[in-house]
Amino acid sequence: MEATVTRHISSETPRILVVDGSKLVRKMIEGLLAKDLPGATVISCGTGTEAKSALNSGVIDLVTTSLRLDDMDGQELATYVRQNSPQAYIPIIVVSGDVNARVQNRELSVDITDYFDKSLGPEALSAFIRGYIRPESQQTGTILYVEDSRVVAMATRKLLEKTGYKVIHVVSVEEGLEKVEAAKAEGLQLSDLILTDVYLKGGLTGKELLEEVRARIGYNKGEMPIIVMTGDDNVANQVALMHAGANDMVSKPTEEKILLAKIAFQLKVSSSIRAKRAA
Repeated sequence: MEATVTRHISSETPRILVVDGSKLVRKMIEGLLAKDLPGATVISCGTGTEAKSALNSGVIDLVTTSLRLDDMDGQELATYVRQNSPQAYIPIIVVSGDVNARVQNRELSVDITDYFDKSLGPEALSAFIRGYIRPESQQTGTILYVEDSRVVAMATRKLLEKTGYKVIHVVSVEEGLEKVEAAKAEGLQLSDLILTDVYLKGGLTGKELLEEVRARIGYNKGEMPIIVMTGDDNVANQVALMHAGANDMVSKPTEEKILLAKIAFQLKVSSSIRAKRAA
């Protein structure tokens, strides 16, 4: 399936809408963003109704909302933003303590761009938001990229390498698994993360790549994060991918800042896990 990488967030003075029922949480996020994103304007709202009014106050570069609000569900607010915003696209991040269970079951609507587990703390949330607004110019890490479309692979690989990642590109699951296994046989880990399409040339799909890496080769989600790129909106298929071992998914066509933010986030989490194990 062909895909394009598009750009949306470009403002050096971004306007971020923070929706949370807790005034304390809102103030804390405001303070952290003031430090992490100099020049940003934070618009704080305690309810969905307030957030709806704020959408008319000017351009909004990103929305972060709790799932549970006093007057509506965060998903309801996300749908409202999608249907009523005059802007072409606004990233919407859901922040919740039970978001992981919802993600595993694909209970979050397609109106939501991404999710954040609030148990990771406000500082991590601020860094997560910064990753969307202003991705770091240079990142490190090796990505095994499985994609059989020459056009898509060329654009995405160029983006990743420009950002600072080393990319090992293969066109089939079979080729990717062969490289992963060969490296492990030598006591090495081929890559820090795998980025794969679902439907590929060859006998195996992206879902089978997940199953092979997790069950047979034995890498867990912390050791080898896997992000799946898919244009399939079928919820049952998405649930199957998450249960097969995907850390996250990216919809096609892909917005570049969303892809980079998801990759950076997964690499930071896995790096932290490895550091704790080594301590």
